Amino acid sequence: MAQLSVNLGALKENYRTLAALAGSSQCAGVVKADAYGLGVEPVSRALWDAGCRIFFVAILSEAATLRSLLPNAEIYLLNGLIKGAAPGCAQQNVRPVLASLEEIDEWSQFCRDMDVRLPAAVHVDTGINRLGLEYDEAIRFFQSASAFRDFNLCMVMSHLACGDEPANELNQQQVAKFEALRDLAPDAIFSLANSAGTLSAPDTHFDMVRPGIALYGSDPIGKTSTTIKPVVTLSATILQVRDVAVGQSVGYGSTFVCQRPSKVAILGLGYADGFFRNLGGSNAQTRAQVYIAGHLAPVIGRVSMDMICVDVTDLPDNSVSRSGNAEIFGEKISLDGVAYASQTLSYEVLTRLGNRFNRVYR
Repeated sequence: MAQLSVNLGALKENYRTLAALAGSSQCAGVVKADAYGLGVEPVSRALWDAGCRIFFVAILSEAATLRSLLPNAEIYLLNGLIKGAAPGCAQQNVRPVLASLEEIDEWSQFCRDMDVRLPAAVHVDTGINRLGLEYDEAIRFFQSASAFRDFNLCMVMSHLACGDEPANELNQQQVAKFEALRDLAPDAIFSLANSAGTLSAPDTHFDMVRPGIALYGSDPIGKTSTTIKPVVTLSATILQVRDVAVGQSVGYGSTFVCQRPSKVAILGLGYADGFFRNLGGSNAQTRAQVYIAGHLAPVIGRVSMDMICVDVTDLPDNSVSRSGNAEIFGEKISLDGVAYASQTLSYEVLTRLGNRFNRVYR
């Protein structure tokens, strides 16, 4: 069985590093999507132990789970107020991030009906063009006499479109727009920075930073490898080691044909476990490697649902055997390196991890 090991000590260290970089700004933790696939219960408890008190999730069911784990946490709902969800937010003591005038109206009406000014955040779009009030629309609303009369505006937030590209001019445009809003809501916390902004752009920190992927060991800007510690190690069991003759193919479709007498290790891991099919290797191209017995070994042939094949011909004799282990990513092979080889992001690698792993938290 493949094993997923999560180093909660490294997770805490990453949080403290990011909080230190935030300086006087508060540091929240993003734990949506089951803490990026790593398990919201152990991850959120570890972050709480490290000093995190403010958390962001995407949907109300995630908020309800987190509330049962951390009764005293501040929890924000990033996907906004789904129609009819106001009672659920109030019941779970969750703060919706209101992303439209319609959502603001619904939350305001609910507060009037309950005769209580409940807290909520407002999301303003400053350039990413996803969720959020249009910028000019937000300016007009913030200036209106009735704005926030019925609920407690605790936060104004926006989201960087190109935070992982520090030199991109859109970052400064977003900072300037966001800064212009501050005089219109002086009592609210302002939050713009994600992981990339927290690591590389102090001018995006404002009052609160919201790191996500950096907590879990990924470097979103590719320049802070000594700052962010690896958190996740994925390893797979060697099911069999076999000799393959010259001219024989390996795996489905005959995409890899042995050009020499070869020794091939079969690992118990496949695309059902989140190891992407495009990581398979052909004679023309090696896309991924694993780490076995102190050496790197290339993945060959197509990735199957439950297995991958690895060329271990060049490894020392008797160093690879049945029931041994291979690191897929972790200390020796970076999560970001696997994401790059997969032509995707570390976010997707983590959130696509399957549920068949033996999970170990240390």
